[in-house]
Amino acid sequence: MRYRTRVTAPAALLGTVAALSVAAPAHADPETGTPGPETLGDPVFPGLGNDGYRVPAYHLDLAYDATTRLVDATATLTLTTTQELSRLSLDALGLDVHEVLLDGVPAAREQAGEKLRITPAAPLAARTTATVTVTYTADPRAALAHTAWVPTPDGFAICPQPNTAHTVFPCNDHPSDKADFTFRITVPAGLKGVASGHLVSTEDLGDGRTAYCYRSREPIATEIVQITVGDYVIKDRQGPHGLPLRDVVPTARATALEPALALTPNLVSWIEQRLGAFPFETYGLLPCNSDASDAFDFTGLETQTLTLYKPNFLLQAEKSIGSHMMHELVHSYFGNSVSPATWSDLWLNEGHADFYGLLYRYERGWADSLGLTTMEARMKDTYARGDQWRKSSGPVAAPNEANLFDSQRYLGGVLVLYALRQQVGESVFSAIESTFLERFRNASALTDDYIAVASEVSGADQSGFLRDWLYGTRTPRMPGHPDWTVTPVSSALRQPQNRTDGHWHDNSATL
Repeated sequence: MRYRTRVTAPAALLGTVAALSVAAPAHADPETGTPGPETLGDPVFPGLGNDGYRVPAYHLDLAYDATTRLVDATATLTLTTTQELSRLSLDALGLDVHEVLLDGVPAAREQAGEKLRITPAAPLAARTTATVTVTYTADPRAALAHTAWVPTPDGFAICPQPNTAHTVFPCNDHPSDKADFTFRITVPAGLKGVASGHLVSTEDLGDGRTAYCYRSREPIATEIVQITVGDYVIKDRQGPHGLPLRDVVPTARATALEPALALTPNLVSWIEQRLGAFPFETYGLLPCNSDASDAFDFTGLETQTLTLYKPNFLLQAEKSIGSHMMHELVHSYFGNSVSPATWSDLWLNEGHADFYGLLYRYERGWADSLGLTTMEARMKDTYARGDQWRKSSGPVAAPNEANLFDSQRYLGGVLVLYALRQQVGESVFSAIESTFLERFRNASALTDDYIAVASEVSGADQSGFLRDWLYGTRTPRMPGHPDWTVTPVSSALRQPQNRTDGHWHDNSATL
């Protein structure tokens, strides 16, 4: 998981609709009814998500115009209400909304900050199903306060994590509300449209355009959806146990990138031996057609079934990329199959991805960025930094928006997992991992859920032990290593985050 660069917003957000629809008939008055809460109460992003309903399914229909470089789109959301709603809201930013229909009937709309408020003609009853259809235009190049769009010379890709999917499509933009997705991507001649999931159909529209339709077999959190358009070649190969592997590669760089792409089958085989069968219908890499420094500020992003990379990273030797490729692959299990229930639970994603990525590195005999060659040596070094990181970046499972992607969530998370393995033994630790993945597959999980599984599987209450490691302000003693010491806190010690001029950079130890 990488956090993309934030750019400063202009005085007025481009393309943001701020007026009520004038085409709708009389509507329910939200002041006298029960408008849905415009938040899910996330501890890191308190304004993200919306309550009063859930979204079981999205259908996204996007058409890219290579001349204007704009995207005309229709998002169709199937909602199930959890309460009576005189008004509901979606997360939306930078979308030029043309019309909103609720069950086929025009609905009043209002843009308020990053919320698209929708008022039906009559309140929606609790525990009913409704369909919301939003037609809009988006500009992938628009300057917004934050954006998921990655414009490329031949189209775009997207990196929605953690809170920017709603700059691409209106949604309930929180990982606790995972949904089934279908996609229809229409592109002009010479380009391909690709999305998360598997290809269902390809339709020649007879006017030089082609529509590509994709469907996800498993639900997807909005923050890990992938939609991309470009001059691509699709490279298919077979993974272990017949798993279809699909890479989406810039045509001009396909040959140069092949050595990196060819590594995936063995990577999948290695992780399946430790975490079980790959959880999705396909996997592959998307080295999107941009190496620009301002395209996005990360190395890889685990968008579901199709990991996003900058091409230049993948042109390096295997020992320079293999560990991080494993990191992103592990996210298919921790982060994608089992998503964080809140953004405070990010360490479950990043700690696990770095844990297995480092194990893979050391097993292959590759020294890490510190010149260390064993997990024990790296954990001893990380342990010494523990109190400093807790002071400057907070406890592992208690981030805020500013330090969410600090090293504390990555290596700090690895240290927690290492301590648990030391506490319960390797075989019990493996059973905890497999039980957790199976129990919360295709769902979202809290840190408390992991603690409960660890206690259940180990046959002992691990809550005190793990809470000290995850929430304590001082680093606990490491089981099995009574000689390990923590360096006293000093303002001169290096901070765990690595930021320059307000931009985020990779903090994964697998790089």
